[in-house]
Amino acid sequence: MAINLSKGQKINLSKEKQGLDKIIVGLGWDAAKKRFGIFGQDIDCDASAILLRDGKFVNKKDLVYFGNLKHKSGAVKHCGDNLTGNGNGDDEQIIVELSKVPDDVDRIVFVVNIYECLSRKQHFGMVKNAFIRVVDQNTQGEICRYNLSEDYAGCTAMIMGEVSREGNEWHFHALGQGTNDAGIGDLVNRFN
Repeated sequence: MAINLSKGQKINLSKEKQGLDKIIVGLGWDAAKKRFGIFGQDIDCDASAILLRDGKFVNKKDLVYFGNLKHKSGAVKHCGDNLTGNGNGDDEQIIVELSKVPDDVDRIVFVVNIYECLSRKQHFGMVKNAFIRVVDQNTQGEICRYNLSEDYAGCTAMIMGEVSREGNEWHFHALGQGTNDAGIGDLVNRFN
């Protein structure tokens, strides 16, 4: 049975699932109404993973997103870009193999930004049913889920959650922090 988290809650993934190694971080969203897209455009949200060393982003290769689908360590893999958010379930997935995460990486932050948000005049107030979830890849069982329930009108990006290493254990923290960052470059700069 999956654990439903609230904003700010944290769980110990290692204790929830003994021997956990490969996880799928699924992110999903729906457009609130088609009319919100300027000239009928879909809202294209992009999920990314930012690998941090001592809480800092130190190397551009530590960003896994639609333009760099695999981390050089092989620990983090993006499964591809969904341009519309249409359909049920996860819109984008990022696979993390915990045993391959480099020893000096202490956190992996999962973010979502709206592609070309400024020129399209789009924000997260135009998005509904946004969530992040963690799934055991071996069993396909959902471990935890965080459904965003606040109004994020005016926010163009979201820091959804993070997986962090604490000693030999891995934790998931539901963050749900809206930002006004125009793109992934701005989001990454928050961690410099």
